[in-house]
Amino acid sequence: MKKSMVLLMAALTSAAAVVSASNPFSDVSVNDWAYQAVSDLSDQGVIEGYPDGTFRGERNVTRFEMAQIVARLMAKEDQLTADQRASLAKLQGEYADELSSLGVRVAKLEKQVGNISWSGDARARYLNKSLDNADTWDGRIRLFVKADINPTTYVRGRFNSTFNYKTNSPNGSTSMDMLYVDHKIGPAEIKLGRYVYKLGNQGGWIYGGAPDFDGAEASFRLGKDISLKAGYGQFNQGDTLAKNNFDFIDKDFFYAGADWKYMPKGLLQLGYLRKVSKTNDSDKNYEVMDANITIPVGDFRIYGDYAKNTIGDKGTGWNAGLGYGTMNAKKPGTWQLEAYYNDVDRGIYHGGNPIQNNMFDATRDNTWKANGLGGKGEDIKFWNVMGDVAIMKNVFIHGEYAFGAQAEKGKDPADSWTLSLNYNF
Repeated sequence: MKKSMVLLMAALTSAAAVVSASNPFSDVSVNDWAYQAVSDLSDQGVIEGYPDGTFRGERNVTRFEMAQIVARLMAKEDQLTADQRASLAKLQGEYADELSSLGVRVAKLEKQVGNISWSGDARARYLNKSLDNADTWDGRIRLFVKADINPTTYVRGRFNSTFNYKTNSPNGSTSMDMLYVDHKIGPAEIKLGRYVYKLGNQGGWIYGGAPDFDGAEASFRLGKDISLKAGYGQFNQGDTLAKNNFDFIDKDFFYAGADWKYMPKGLLQLGYLRKVSKTNDSDKNYEVMDANITIPVGDFRIYGDYAKNTIGDKGTGWNAGLGYGTMNAKKPGTWQLEAYYNDVDRGIYHGGNPIQNNMFDATRDNTWKANGLGGKGEDIKFWNVMGDVAIMKNVFIHGEYAFGAQAEKGKDPADSWTLSLNYNF
């Protein structure tokens, strides 16, 4: 390859560089057409020249020398523009063998033949429960695996292991609770398998925060700010309400949703969920519509959510809250704090939720039958405060306190709080 080709590449990549203060090579004149590009890339350490201080711009270079330049560019890939990164990707493919001999890992080529990556998290948590005054010490570790099948298809799964420190049993339970395949088709994606379904700003009124939906989902992006989705399948977990009112598990559901990032850190979401299969005349089709919004105001954020069961008088659910700061687990000392108010009817909530106190259990039919709630879930109102702080890289503390709860009929739930130490890896 002619050295002039290297100069052309230098000219293409010099946009990411700063102006050089001095001439780095004795045989490159300030009047040469490629002087600025060569000088800039020398400052960045991309090109080094020869021991005698010359650049030798008219000399042919070997493929190995070219691979060295490509390797240095790869180390500075985050400084390049999208077009420059696309050109660099082509160079990586062209000099793959030479880069391999240099010990450089070419991620794009690995993805074409299959690549497996692992990540995970671990948690030790104390939970003081409401009403029954029980408490638990539990531990959890989750391992996420992602396997790239080809440039447009990957498989993702999760292994989940939990146990209770306070019980006499030395062993916990371990399972794979998520497994799905994702196909990209231009701006669209098709997801098949068991995955997380979310409805609402707290992760889900239905059973958010856990892989609970077995089905298929199609999503489509309209530009970079708007996305649409629709799915069909069955929930594999959640609470069943009164036996003659609503049957939740293993019944067919259809859902749709839209997300609009209307400004940086601002989000508007619309959701729709409808039960398709029926079990008896009183069951009818269960239909919930939801809208939530996040409004950033400097370091603060205001958010609210409203969900309505539109068939029959099966209730509503809403919350409103205020947040401050952003916790980044990779940056020690960062933190965030949120406070919000919940008003949730039993016809909306059906299971787990990303909040870690157990106040929502009051909406369940049988959870607190022996604690004054009459055997049926209650409409409930309560305040919740949550906070997170990163104490070292990838280690953070999470805390919650739920208080001021009021049940519609039965005994008002007591306060509930939790504190956990979390690790990301």
